[in-house]
Amino acid sequence: MGSDCLKVTKYFLFLFNLLFFILGAVILGFGLWILLDKISFISFLQTSSESLKVGAYILTGVGAITMLMGFLGCLGAVNEIRCLLGLYITFLLLILLAQVAAGLLIYFQRDTVKKEMSTMIHELIQDYDPGREDKKNIQDAWDYVQRKLFCCGWTSPENWTENVIIRNKSLTSYPCSCSNGTADSGFCDILANGTVSVADWPVHSKGCMNNVESWLQDNLGIILGVCTGVAVIELLGMVLAISLCKNIHREDYTKVPK
Repeated sequence: MGSDCLKVTKYFLFLFNLLFFILGAVILGFGLWILLDKISFISFLQTSSESLKVGAYILTGVGAITMLMGFLGCLGAVNEIRCLLGLYITFLLLILLAQVAAGLLIYFQRDTVKKEMSTMIHELIQDYDPGREDKKNIQDAWDYVQRKLFCCGWTSPENWTENVIIRNKSLTSYPCSCSNGTADSGFCDILANGTVSVADWPVHSKGCMNNVESWLQDNLGIILGVCTGVAVIELLGMVLAISLCKNIHREDYTKVPK
């Protein structure tokens, strides 16, 4: 009976750790996505929010360690190595705490991220210049956002009137990414016989703020959901590992000659 219980616990722990390894890879992927993405709106989050960067580094580290611990857990379960299982339980607890810290940091910093993001985008629009190579990545990312979300500016196209180049051209230029034309970045010109206003621009009438905030909310929700799922598996893995350690100890004790 004890031997059967040991086998069942061992194989359940192996399966949990296999799933644990896969979800660790997902968390690692999320962290790397936040840190390395240069063409979508996530690049703004890297630039505008230090707290999100910290959370991304924690997620990346936790994901990598989670994969390693999933592998060690599988190895310890199959070979019934008590010291390896003990090490696994200890690191699992540390990973769980780090993961909770990263999740809480990202969750409670949402409003701060939004404020920092708004300020940063206004500054980007003011200084937008297709000729600046040092700002190319972040400017391309904002053009990408305006094209994909069919929007213009942060709160409205009026935000672009703060741009130095557009002001110097008396509003006869507009951001190409705000329209449905063939050009997807830089400025486009309109023919004007008199005074030009934003209403004359062939651009999308709504700002990007609401769509971006919805996008941010949805993606952070996915990240937190995955972290929650992994945390549940970690707790179950700890219970199974502790149970397996006890069963191994009991089996070893019964094998001692009397």
